[in-house]
Amino acid sequence: MEFIDWGLIHYPEATERQLELVEKVASGEVDDTVIFCTHPPVVTLGRSTHPEDVQGWTGDVFESSRGGRATYHGPEQLVIYPILDLKKERKNLRPRDVHQYLRVLEQAIVRTLEELNIAAEVRETKSTDPEGRELIFTGVWSGNHKIASIGIAVRKWVTYHGAAINLTSSLNAFSGIQPCGFTKETMISIEELALRSPDSSHIQSILEKQIRRSFI
Repeated sequence: MEFIDWGLIHYPEATERQLELVEKVASGEVDDTVIFCTHPPVVTLGRSTHPEDVQGWTGDVFESSRGGRATYHGPEQLVIYPILDLKKERKNLRPRDVHQYLRVLEQAIVRTLEELNIAAEVRETKSTDPEGRELIFTGVWSGNHKIASIGIAVRKWVTYHGAAINLTSSLNAFSGIQPCGFTKETMISIEELALRSPDSSHIQSILEKQIRRSFI
């Protein structure tokens, strides 16, 4: 398994480069690859996006092949794109089990946050908003706040897209949208929970260790 840091990269370019890697992993040309990166501010629309999810966002918007609803990506986040062959035999993951893959990825993030002394959990429950619309609690949560969002896609049994962990906060992040169907106040960052500026490279190294432990 190889880990690559793309640094700051525009969302469409990152998607194009992921798809190139998907083909190479599917053909066996390269091994499983995990990408770390950040994006300039952008709102992406997942396959389950509702029309009311974007209300007032004035920046770039891109439709995405990932699952989930509308969300924000920006330099305040650490983004993880695992390009993994789900046909492989792994100790913690049954072949071709997309649902279990999601759960294992979420737990890797939970353990990463726990190493930072941040209490975190996965919620696989459904609820409804005051107007009776369904809300699905995915991703990683700390109390009643969401700290990491998950949205994946699979092609030829190879995963792409992935997860975004909120490192810091800004006034513009999540403004003008309902991230994953929730209010922007639902979102929280490591900075807010730890009461100090996070060390992105340190968090990345912990996450790399947890991903290796989870998927090799």
